[in-house]
Amino acid sequence: MTEDRIRALLRRVADGRTPVEGAIRELKLLPFKRLPHARVDSHRALRCGFPEVIFCQGKRPEDIARIARTILDGSDSLLATRAGPEAFRAIRAIYPKAVYHALARCVTVRKKPPRPREGFILVVTAGTSDIPVAEEARVTAEIMGHRVETIYDAGVAGLHRLLADAGRIMEASVIVVAAGMEGALASVVGGMASAPVIAVPTSVGYGASLGGIAPLLTMLNSCAAGVAVVNIDNGFGAGYLAAIINDRRAGTGAREASSPGGGDEGCPGRHGGDAGGSRRAAPAARKVRRRAR
Repeated sequence: MTEDRIRALLRRVADGRTPVEGAIRELKLLPFKRLPHARVDSHRALRCGFPEVIFCQGKRPEDIARIARTILDGSDSLLATRAGPEAFRAIRAIYPKAVYHALARCVTVRKKPPRPREGFILVVTAGTSDIPVAEEARVTAEIMGHRVETIYDAGVAGLHRLLADAGRIMEASVIVVAAGMEGALASVVGGMASAPVIAVPTSVGYGASLGGIAPLLTMLNSCAAGVAVVNIDNGFGAGYLAAIINDRRAGTGAREASSPGGGDEGCPGRHGGDAGGSRRAAPAARKVRRRAR
């Protein structure tokens, strides 16, 4: 249920096309819809601006299909993350126009074109091995209606590669940086940009990188101001946060991205448990709002 759908329902009541009791029955469905193995948050798009996202890892294809069908019954958009080919087939069976993003391991459905957004989100990676995480961030921000540009394989071992795109870094509204190894790239980008930087540590690296712990600690200790950090390999969380910040920067607020007039990991979130939060995100968002004024 989106804000636009509620407005349409109230207009039908005002015009006498829908009886009051019928409207009450529809509104009773707002909180959630109970399925055999899930409770789908049908109120998510109204509260948070985007419908619940499906975290496919560990779910049976038949459960993914039921959840996807329920979400699409009341929404114009769908995002499923950590999705393998089986999950894609399950979703495509109920919505043939579903799109599979193999590198990002995401499935998307968009029934309507998104509203135009101001600015753009820039996604940067240190190496080619970080691209799958970055692609999850890109797909997430794009299905939420934002323009995304990318700079891939621009790590600190060859800093001239990053400097060649200094103009785009300075123009971006929000920047996502995915890096493994020692994770220094986020600090470098943070020192070049006035936009907030969302750092994503990846699990790429040799033994002492500890599966992403080393870049996580580097990013949390960044000397650059305006750097927020999400969980290891959490491209979804970075892309979602970037979309929220860009929306607030433009003053669009929490409206569903797919609506031309307008998950479980909490809010923002996904159906299936929290895969990672953010640190220092609120100060970064406040800086963006101050610049927008």
